[in-house]
Amino acid sequence: MKIFLTGGTGFIGSHLLKKAIEQKFDIIALRRSIRSCTKISLSSEPLWLTKSIGEVTVEDFADVSVLIHLAAHSANVPYDTLENCIHYNVLQPLSLFQKAVEAGIKYFVIAGSCFEYGKSGERFDFIPVDAPLEPTQTYPASKAMSSIAFYQFAIQHRVKISYLRIFQVFGEGESVSRLWPSLRKAALNGEDFPMTFGAQVRDFIDVEAVAERFLQEVKEIAFRKEFEPQYLNVGSGKPQSILQFSEFWWNKWEAKGKLLVGALPYRKGEVMKFVPEI
Repeated sequence: MKIFLTGGTGFIGSHLLKKAIEQKFDIIALRRSIRSCTKISLSSEPLWLTKSIGEVTVEDFADVSVLIHLAAHSANVPYDTLENCIHYNVLQPLSLFQKAVEAGIKYFVIAGSCFEYGKSGERFDFIPVDAPLEPTQTYPASKAMSSIAFYQFAIQHRVKISYLRIFQVFGEGESVSRLWPSLRKAALNGEDFPMTFGAQVRDFIDVEAVAERFLQEVKEIAFRKEFEPQYLNVGSGKPQSILQFSEFWWNKWEAKGKLLVGALPYRKGEVMKFVPEI
């Protein structure tokens, strides 16, 4: 089974490539330039296609069975404008998918975002996959729009789509500004780590588990009888507070500094519980 992957040099994409290569998948990965590289080292390189998404042709999908779409525009704050997010996260992928269908591809595995749920997520102890989409910012709004647009695309073209909304992913190669890398840097440098009281409850999932979940879906999607698009929440199923998460890793790294619990205020409008129903 040959896979076409977008977002292969990103955080999740790098880990997916590593696992796909280890599992002997035949994979072609899209990258914007020859200087683009994965966030982690690989045992061997995939077949790289050096193009923008808009430059991909029907011929580039030769012999491909499954398209995995991980590429996302402006996925971290500060988010780009709504117009740009819609262009790159909705319209451009639809054009790519159209070419894939013309090449005969019938299976699509797509990365969504938990933040598509937005305000509605606050009303659930565990957010069901059919919860209303009420995003409050530009990037999540564009992803919510894409989930609806891709549903119509699948129905129209009679292709199978699995859309996986990812929750609090962490791990090697993650942006240095996020919690886990910041925590690790302080721990390994013997520094104190100022944080909030950490009562926010999240579903933290290791990036390697996310990558494995996408490959599992690749293996299963062809055997689904229904053409109805499938939406899934991707998390560990083990919610914990940010303080519990931080204390676990702080102790694991045998940090010499201190967690300065309560040294920082909660963000304005902080959601105190945001976890999925798995």
